[in-house]
Amino acid sequence: MASVCFYFQVHQPWRIKRFRVFDIGKGGRYFDDRSVTNLNNERIFRKVAEKCYLPTNKLMLKMLRAEPRFRVSYSLSGVFMEQMETFGEDVLESFRQLVKTGQVEFLAETYYHSLSFLYSPEEFDEQVHMHSEKLHSLFGVIPQIFRNTELIYNNDLALAAERLGFKGVIAEGADHVLDWKSPNFVYQPHGTKLSLLLKNYKLSDDIAFRFGSRAWEEYPLTARKFAQWVNAVNGNGHTVNLFMDYETFGEHQWKDTGIFTFLESLPREILKHTDNDFVTVSEAVERYTPVGELDVKNFVSWADTERDLSAWLSNEIQHDAITRLYELEPAIRASNDRRLTEDWRRLTTSDHFYYMCTKWWNDGDVHKYFNPYESPYDAFISYMNVLEDLKLRLNK
Repeated sequence: MASVCFYFQVHQPWRIKRFRVFDIGKGGRYFDDRSVTNLNNERIFRKVAEKCYLPTNKLMLKMLRAEPRFRVSYSLSGVFMEQMETFGEDVLESFRQLVKTGQVEFLAETYYHSLSFLYSPEEFDEQVHMHSEKLHSLFGVIPQIFRNTELIYNNDLALAAERLGFKGVIAEGADHVLDWKSPNFVYQPHGTKLSLLLKNYKLSDDIAFRFGSRAWEEYPLTARKFAQWVNAVNGNGHTVNLFMDYETFGEHQWKDTGIFTFLESLPREILKHTDNDFVTVSEAVERYTPVGELDVKNFVSWADTERDLSAWLSNEIQHDAITRLYELEPAIRASNDRRLTEDWRRLTTSDHFYYMCTKWWNDGDVHKYFNPYESPYDAFISYMNVLEDLKLRLNK
């Protein structure tokens, strides 16, 4: 039997404006300067909403209502949920409609889509609790499964997820982690009683990255062809975990590539094989017993070709920025100032450090996507200027 597990990450950061050196000390707003149109978070959100969130949710609702066996799992970052409340009520309502089907699951993560697990256990715990509370407030659900920012994972992350009460966790099925093992089984993280689901990156990336490429030897990818690849797992695995950014539909892969037609046809083609079905992540955890333990000592992620932490922490400016950020944490906590704390936490979002990445060769196009800066150094300068302004506000 092959159970298809669709999981989508839905995230938009609060991008900071170009904060210049002579802005320091003026206590300016960092995230919502509407005078700088190319940094306007609302404009970017609405653009993606019209191309991806609204049409894809509409299609998903149609598919879920038409096929009771279809299932989907999502994680919505806390900052994305904030933006829905601020300028995306229609997007929020479309997600609420999906939840009402009873066939959709939301996963937990850090509220600010941060790297806090690497730097501050206290902040990590608080952001996870904040995220779960936000999900319950907006959708009335309590998440059972944890996914860390950008699927950053190791043994210690699994231990933290277990301590926080989750039943399972998801991660990248990188070759150097699996060795000879298959990503199409449920595993048990080393030292825990949790269940671990791993992304089948080959099949996921066929949709997320290669679908519209005419240079790809499998182009054009049809639902029937993809279903045949899924069917090949029958007898050789329990789950086919298709994890990807939600912006795959309509934004990364534009409508004219046929991505929506492919998506709508896929459940029907997969379910033609009587041994196939769809599961949410928690349903996979409940159904399938782990086939063995997976020991992951070093961090793995789903970012870039290296699938490690280098997308955020590969150069001196990234390390400098994030070190100075977390050096402020004790003073931020001691201030008991709501707005200072919120600004500092928005600065923990991983995207800020992603924009500072200088390893452009294999992953350049990915790093440029939704990047409001002309260079990694421009991103660094604006970020450090904001940190300096934040320090002055703290001192006052």
